[in-house]
Amino acid sequence: MNIRPLGEPGDLGWVVGEHGRVYAEEFGWDVSFEALVAQIVADYANKHDPRREAAWIAEVDGERAGCVFCVAADDTTAQLRILLVHPRARGLGLGDRLVSGCLDFATAAGYRRMVLWTNDVLAAARRIYQRHGFALVDEEAHHSFGRDLTGQHWARDLGQYADDMA
Repeated sequence: MNIRPLGEPGDLGWVVGEHGRVYAEEFGWDVSFEALVAQIVADYANKHDPRREAAWIAEVDGERAGCVFCVAADDTTAQLRILLVHPRARGLGLGDRLVSGCLDFATAAGYRRMVLWTNDVLAAARRIYQRHGFALVDEEAHHSFGRDLTGQHWARDLGQYADDMA
């Protein structure tokens, strides 16, 4: 297992394509979800500040198997985005390693808080976020990606994370 910075040819397309395939297969989400991921990836690729934003690819046996992005929500808040662990690589701890790396980066970059948005049907991801100290801030029903869903905002203070890591 290896986690490396995003940046090899094919990484961006893999992130978009695998999100589309995995979420369609597992949750029946339509292509509007893949379009959202494509927009997030394009925004990152076209204008991210490498001192304040980063993304990683997890590999298993030389094959891409997961990803996560850390982007600026504002000057003091980082946002964890598009965490994915491919089904063939689940149970290996990649999700925890990706989230830990994202938190480490955000802390080192000087952010004081990290937020994320997810949906309640993503139970495995939610458990990872909880293990890393994220707390549910609010929930809202919405219709997206061809489904009725409950969106969730989660957050955690990074000052406490830095203390935990010391």
